[in-house]
Amino acid sequence: MLTFPIKKKWFDLIKSGEKKEEYRALSPYYFSRLGIFQGQKIEVCLRNGYSSESPKINILCDVTTGPGKMEWGAIENENYFVLKILKILQ
Repeated sequence: MLTFPIKKKWFDLIKSGEKKEEYRALSPYYFSRLGIFQGQKIEVCLRNGYSSESPKINILCDVTTGPGKMEWGAIENENYFVLKILKILQ
């Protein structure tokens, strides 16, 4: 399972169910991790920090590419890997 760090603001919004997407840059780093999963449903662990003791949630998501929503942290006119949250698993 892929694990990505996430800032507290976004972590809390996802956990509450308000934020339905998470964004990752279309960079070589994320292409190597998410590129093979485009168009698929995968489980991802989002961790609020870098420590193994940091709060975390597992999500089921669709991996796509495209623009994000500014209210959820995206930059206008920029494309991302979009993790569309289908379900919070824990």
